[in-house]
Amino acid sequence: MKAVPKVNTNGLYLEDALVDDTFSGVVPFYSNMEQGILDVLTTAENVTQPEGEAPNEPESNSYIIGIPVTPGLFRPSFDLAAWNAYESAVSAAEDSFQQALSKWQAFPEEQRGDMPVLESPTQPILWVEGLTPEEIEELTRPQPVEPNEMDRLGSEMVTRELEVLELRQQNEAQGAQIVGLELRLLSLENS
Repeated sequence: MKAVPKVNTNGLYLEDALVDDTFSGVVPFYSNMEQGILDVLTTAENVTQPEGEAPNEPESNSYIIGIPVTPGLFRPSFDLAAWNAYESAVSAAEDSFQQALSKWQAFPEEQRGDMPVLESPTQPILWVEGLTPEEIEELTRPQPVEPNEMDRLGSEMVTRELEVLELRQQNEAQGAQIVGLELRLLSLENS
């Protein structure tokens, strides 16, 4: 079992879902599924319909994504439209390859030439940022930190130590003045 992302119908990450290790791709997750069971409905035949009504597709409320989330995204969002376009391009490339292969096989062996090669399209970037730059800036702005009791007491202690140091300096200055005055007084008495 492995954990894969589960997204809502807009592609925004919801949570992780546990799936088989071989799971890959993008699969709809339907609201009528039992909690914790991944039962993929692929055709309308799997859904019971009242008699006389046209069968309709069950409505998916999320998707299970077998493609890892790109690291560094604040709010990952899976681009479902890009995935659908990529899947269509892969299908078209496979169809084109099958046609080219059939034509190639129809020629006699001495006239065939090189065997056609399947050229799959490059997978686009499917995980994108779901937040606007303004929302990201708001999230990453440093928040003012209120000092805790230890910080407050430490700050007060530093303030008191600075006051004591200033009083010592004033005391030394006044002591030097007193000594100076006493020396003057002694010199006046001796004269």
